[in-house]
Amino acid sequence: MSVNEQELKQLGEIKAASEDIFDGLVLHVKNDTVTLPNGNTATRELIRHIGAVCVVPVTDDNKVIMERQFRYPIDRVITEIPAGKLDAIDEDRLSAAKRELREETGYEADEWTDMGLYYPAPAYSDEKITMYLARGLKKGTRDLDEDEFLNIIEIPLDELVEDIMSGKITDGKTQVAILKASAIIKNK
Repeated sequence: MSVNEQELKQLGEIKAASEDIFDGLVLHVKNDTVTLPNGNTATRELIRHIGAVCVVPVTDDNKVIMERQFRYPIDRVITEIPAGKLDAIDEDRLSAAKRELREETGYEADEWTDMGLYYPAPAYSDEKITMYLARGLKKGTRDLDEDEFLNIIEIPLDELVEDIMSGKITDGKTQVAILKASAIIKNK
């Protein structure tokens, strides 16, 4: 038995029942009953999400194309990297990243690096965000969604790393993706 199989047997939970609580456009809320490893049952409230992508677009002079955007749940304007949800659960993630970068910033990129997955809230959501580094940028025209309002700014990569470490950048996907992109660029 592999380590993962052994841990799954020791720690895994098995769904016994599931109830739909809310079925929205983006979020699908469930109330599941699970059987625990010791045989007892527990309730798990969770959010199902179609998935998303995010992009760290870095210019030839190591500036990152960033967005300033109002986020209603926290009632603040925050600084983030370009990102967006998939249009379909089986949508190619790189194609989605290219679309989001072009729509939100107007940029296209010649070089794409997959930086892996990020689970923003695995305690209550199955959302997974695929992170990309985009280089060889070419500026074009933005094509924002009808309900999308954001400002584009450029910030030096090293400054962004400092802003993350000092707590100025509070968005989780942005923190992780910028730190990974910085490490990749420094190791090239």
